[in-house]
Amino acid sequence: MKSLKAQKALQKILFYAGNTIIGIIFVSPLIWMISASLKPEAKIFANMNSIRTFVPEDASFDNFIEVFRRVDLMNVFENTITYILLILVFDLLINSICGYALAKFRFKGRKLILSFVVALMVMPMEAILLPMYIEMSQLGWVNSLPALVVPSIAKCFSIYMFYNFFKDIPDDLLEAASIDGSSPIRTFFSIVMPISKTVYATVFILDFVAHWNDFMWPFLIMTGKENRTIQLAVQSFFGTQPVHYSAIMASLVLSAIPMIVMFIFMQKYYVEGIASSGIKG
Repeated sequence: MKSLKAQKALQKILFYAGNTIIGIIFVSPLIWMISASLKPEAKIFANMNSIRTFVPEDASFDNFIEVFRRVDLMNVFENTITYILLILVFDLLINSICGYALAKFRFKGRKLILSFVVALMVMPMEAILLPMYIEMSQLGWVNSLPALVVPSIAKCFSIYMFYNFFKDIPDDLLEAASIDGSSPIRTFFSIVMPISKTVYATVFILDFVAHWNDFMWPFLIMTGKENRTIQLAVQSFFGTQPVHYSAIMASLVLSAIPMIVMFIFMQKYYVEGIASSGIKG
């Protein structure tokens, strides 16, 4: 009996030790980035073959001060947060309604539409960049907020996420609401949405991260410095000679803070939403 308990204890120790080592390996680039952002330029790539590279010698916040001196980060963060929040509001509303309609309404062509949504999920963004740019140019939206927001509202992946979640909601619940005189729209907003927080949180996180890290489309459509997003601001440090990697690391740390904070507070909903929506990684 004792040997069995000892074996289970050893397995648990090895399990947690293995996960800890894997976790450290995965976060080591982030730790190195933070360390490099606090180092002088001459010491960033020193001691790369030892553990000392993760320890910032002569640490200071001069690199962060340099970032704020060269870039109007408040304006950049305001631009990025504004356009992302606008996208998320319309995304969560419109795509959830589409997913709900495909999951719970029976109409002619429903399966064809669902197949079309799934097929479009595999289409790379690069395949439609040029047509999108031409359309935005003809509308006169180049270098404007609508050019960032409107093309990014409808997402096949978001529709499919909502569809997978909503199809598992019991039909009896919706029928009971209908018998009580609730219209389909009222049922959706008063019953379906409140019990679907996990999938909404999951789509929120995935879309926030995707648009926060988006570079190609803002780079093409936003031509003025006053409207640039966070990734365009970070890229500007690579295009200015001489290239100072210390300032680049500091700008990357600042750009990563919102995502890290969001994952810390919303990771529970993210895991639950991925599991309940049927999306497997």
